[in-house]
Amino acid sequence: MIARPHRLRRAALLVLLGPLTLTACTTPADETGPNPAQAPSGSIAQVCDKVKAGPAEAPAGAVKIDPAVSGDLAAKTRSSPAGTTFWLAPGTHRLGDDRYDQINPKAGNVYLGGPNAVFDGRKINQYAFSGHAADVKIQYLTVQGFAAPHDEGVVNHDSADGWVIEHNTVQDNDGAALMAGARQQVRANCLRRNGQYGMNAYAQDNAIKGLVVEGNEISGNNTGDWERKIDGCGCSGGIKFWSVDGADIRGNWVHDNRGVGLWADTNNNDFLIEGNVIENNDGSALMYETSYNAVIRGNTFRRNNWVDGKGYIDRGDSFPVASIYISESGGEPRVKARTDKLEISGNSFENNWNGVTLWENSDRFCNSPANTSSGSCTRLVPEQAKCAQPAIAAGALNEDCRWKTQRVEIHHNRFMLDPVVTNCEESCARMAMLANFGTFPEWSPYKGEVVQQAITFDQGNKLHDNTYSGPWNFVAFEPSRVLGFGEWQGAPYRQDQGSKLTRAGGG
Repeated sequence: MIARPHRLRRAALLVLLGPLTLTACTTPADETGPNPAQAPSGSIAQVCDKVKAGPAEAPAGAVKIDPAVSGDLAAKTRSSPAGTTFWLAPGTHRLGDDRYDQINPKAGNVYLGGPNAVFDGRKINQYAFSGHAADVKIQYLTVQGFAAPHDEGVVNHDSADGWVIEHNTVQDNDGAALMAGARQQVRANCLRRNGQYGMNAYAQDNAIKGLVVEGNEISGNNTGDWERKIDGCGCSGGIKFWSVDGADIRGNWVHDNRGVGLWADTNNNDFLIEGNVIENNDGSALMYETSYNAVIRGNTFRRNNWVDGKGYIDRGDSFPVASIYISESGGEPRVKARTDKLEISGNSFENNWNGVTLWENSDRFCNSPANTSSGSCTRLVPEQAKCAQPAIAAGALNEDCRWKTQRVEIHHNRFMLDPVVTNCEESCARMAMLANFGTFPEWSPYKGEVVQQAITFDQGNKLHDNTYSGPWNFVAFEPSRVLGFGEWQGAPYRQDQGSKLTRAGGG
């Protein structure tokens, strides 16, 4: 088993905040949250049950795979040279009866499914396609019924580089449908109803660069409900990204996942998240956590975070979990990327549970026991041992041992919340920029209001030229400081200059 990043209970961060003041919220009439997504009109990746069919005949030179012969694909992969194209005839293809039976492609192999070709693990085999061979293509297949363990994946299990995975349906597997390697292209796939993730973008040595995820439908994942099995593990959702350096996430439909839609966690950098429709996910539409430099533009966010948001209120916790949750993340010019900011612009937010939260945990920094990304340090100080007293008390290490929510610019977005739709008002219509009062560990140089002051006033975070419709309020500095629009725009915060607020919902 490959070691995966371990992440401690996220909710533990909130224990440090102390008692919180609740704002009013009524229980939604539908206890299950919003209705399942209906395909919106316009341009959207409606892929599931509409995946393009593969070639009806074997292409010239391709090796034909017979579904009536168990293990035919594995045997012919072993006996054929690198760069071979395999055509899987229509029907259901199987491996042997050992759980470790799998396909180990050779470099440059191509696997093409004929119309209605299915590769079925029968809940016996753990992995479909594994190994370290580069530049493999998998196209037009349905891959289902594999029993990958927790944190492991069915397709590209070993995170090989340069794979092209397109026009496939990868469904009803345990673990993750896909793992990811450098230069991987994931296009026009249906990734649905998998036990943990649609894709787990993790590779040893943090080697993933140049990842493309485009035009996929990613829905109904985390059927195993892993956050309940391992409380607050941060190990579930549509896609999880770990230490990816360069990713284009474009034109996907990410919906109805149990948990977060898209979650970038721990030292990711240089993301473009553009033109996606992200809706009806139980948790946040997007989390960008302890990571750097991103452009988030032209997306539609609808009805996200109803389940998790209501759950916080029901247990007496008014922390502003949000549709987009930025946690210890921001722009950093010293980390090379296409931008030196974290920019959120031109997006439409419709009836989500809260808008955007900018958060920084004062007690979470490199070498702190409160760092839930266990064993990880910042991209600026890779060696964890350096972030200790006395050096961390001042100078460069004081600045660089902390993941900072800084240089975040939120502008020209539309935030709409209709209380008639959500059956909730103040507690689900919040924008926030805040931190907790630093208390831990004893040797921390960030105790007291150090980080609260920094995130609110000193780190270049700026909202402007947005449009708000509905009962919006604003949380600044610390959780109990809830502001009206005029207070938010006025001194000392001076946020949302050029923005407009209409109290009526709808629009």
